[in-house]
Amino acid sequence: MDINTIRTSALEKFRGACRVCPVCNGYVCAGEVPGMGGLGTGAAFRHNVQALAECRLNLRTVHSVKNPDLSCRILGLDLALPVIGAAIGGIALNMNGALSEAAYTGAIVSGCRKAGTIGMTGDGPVPVVFDSGMAAISHEQGWGIPIVKPRETDKIVELAKKAAAAGAPAFGMDIDAAALVNMTNAGQPVGPKTIQELEYIKNHTTIPFIVKGIMTPDDAESCWQAGVDAIVVSNHGGRALDHTPGTAEVLPYIAEAVKGKMTVLVDGGIRSGADVLKMLALGADAVLLGRPLAIAAVGGGADGVEFVLNKYKAELNAAMTLTGTAGLSGVPVEILW
Repeated sequence: MDINTIRTSALEKFRGACRVCPVCNGYVCAGEVPGMGGLGTGAAFRHNVQALAECRLNLRTVHSVKNPDLSCRILGLDLALPVIGAAIGGIALNMNGALSEAAYTGAIVSGCRKAGTIGMTGDGPVPVVFDSGMAAISHEQGWGIPIVKPRETDKIVELAKKAAAAGAPAFGMDIDAAALVNMTNAGQPVGPKTIQELEYIKNHTTIPFIVKGIMTPDDAESCWQAGVDAIVVSNHGGRALDHTPGTAEVLPYIAEAVKGKMTVLVDGGIRSGADVLKMLALGADAVLLGRPLAIAAVGGGADGVEFVLNKYKAELNAAMTLTGTAGLSGVPVEILW
């Protein structure tokens, strides 16, 4: 298996839902929601990629770092690399049915496990989205993290308890999906959450609680006050609100506010192992990878996901070696220009 074979197969199966562009930057697919693009003008998607592109690394080769340690511990989980598979659901709607929901989710969860990390699963207006994720997690003996929409709090608690019963080590809520029309139209209303509602969810669940979709320090502080275990700095891949900044732009301010108090994850525009290292230097503990793994799953199944993650691992190893970064505990901001 090689990256060109994966990409060629994915392009055929997507049938136009994703053009598998040489550079996945959101220009060609702007406004294609449903689809794989960014909402409206596509600016938020593009800002994610641009923010990382403008972040530069200092090349340093006079040091003793020859075998950097890429492993990390996130929410009590020992991972071989700081890259987690992001939750993507609605394959029929957003990917032209390139795979079934079950096949896609299974590829992400299994491929991530084979690469030594963990994958997240999604939620949506039809039960098959969440249920496929739970089936994949159960198949992998609980090795997966379900992410649910910001539904009514009692429903979130109900789904979190299902996740815990299946052995999932954590669950999350993508609060940045608070204005999803397709959920409300399906009679499953979603919306923002107060600190009190977040606290209620935390107090009525038993496994670590992740809130995905945090883009400001004050929202991060609110999550910490509510007892949330981890946040994901994310603008929903540019698919929730047009014209937001890139996640790499806001990450340092959010990390300054809550680093050390809770786990800080980030997604958005990460296209290489070097991009992973940039995000860690900006304050993240680990990153989530979305569209690149979607292409991998569609083009190569679980083996494709494992292949791409191993590619990122090799790139991260090289980037750490060439910046003098020995390990992932407190990657210094000084590696950035």
